[in-house]
Amino acid sequence: MAAQKTDGGPPAEGQNRGKQPEEKQERIPLPMRNPIPLSASQEAAVRDIYYARVRSQCVDEIKAFADCALGRTFTVSWACRDPLHVMNSCMKAHATPAEYDAAREDWFAGRMERQREKERKARRKIEQEAFLREWWGLPEKDRELRQREMAKLKRVERFGGYAAPGRPRIGEEGAGSGSAGGAKKER
Repeated sequence: MAAQKTDGGPPAEGQNRGKQPEEKQERIPLPMRNPIPLSASQEAAVRDIYYARVRSQCVDEIKAFADCALGRTFTVSWACRDPLHVMNSCMKAHATPAEYDAAREDWFAGRMERQREKERKARRKIEQEAFLREWWGLPEKDRELRQREMAKLKRVERFGGYAAPGRPRIGEEGAGSGSAGGAKKER
């Protein structure tokens, strides 16, 4: 029998977090368990998951404060001081770095589903565009342009954005020859 992990990491063998009960969850291979850095929008998504996880652990306290504050205006600060302090202390107690790491791992675990959803929406957009072109008798798109759009769909999600086009990259051939010098003109 597998022991339950308490370090906030991914579930051990035989455990699941309610995602897919009988089949293994498909994941994109990562160089490490928790790669960094993420872009600003990706970090915002992680923070949203983190806040939702913390709120889910303090549901009773939040509900008690909301019940107290219902129908009150500026008197909430005085009348509901005790439920407010209980709610805030609960949220502070559960808002730990370990919880943030768990939220970050949840975000990485959901990457495949987000990728599938993005592909589904893009395919639907292409189908709609083709239908409208046929309906209105517009010329067909260039084959090369369609192939580029389909290739774009197959790209995996990147972390930390894209490198600048003219910037030399480590490990590439000719990384030392930057575009700043350019070719010398002969006279």
